[in-house]
Amino acid sequence: QVQVVESGGGLVQAGGSLRLSCAASGRTFRRYSMGWFRQAPGKEREFVTGINWTGGNTYYADSVKGRFTISRDNAKNTVYLQMNSLKPEDTAVYYCAVGSGNDNVFGPYNYWGQGTQVTVSS
Repeated sequence: QVQVVESGGGLVQAGGSLRLSCAASGRTFRRYSMGWFRQAPGKEREFVTGINWTGGNTYYADSVKGRFTISRDNAKNTVYLQMNSLKPEDTAVYYCAVGSGNDNVFGPYNYWGQGTQVTVSS
């Protein structure tokens, strides 16, 4: 059974940084893209960033480009999200997702974590 577990959320002041981690387990994840989504109160879930198996292909939403960096460690089946210059509008529950084995950063994403809260105060 696949498990996806996020960690690293919390409360930070505007302009600060946080690093989220996500560990996947339960199968071999070769060629599985990994990504981060977020959902703010009253808003739809947003695709924030994704990374393919080799790390050679990434996607960033315009709202986070230049501030967020996604990376992965395949030996640990772990993906990271470094978030810098955080803004109050980055406040949301952040979800880690694991793809379907097609190595496409745009999905589909089949496995999801429970989410971790990120709150940015002004």
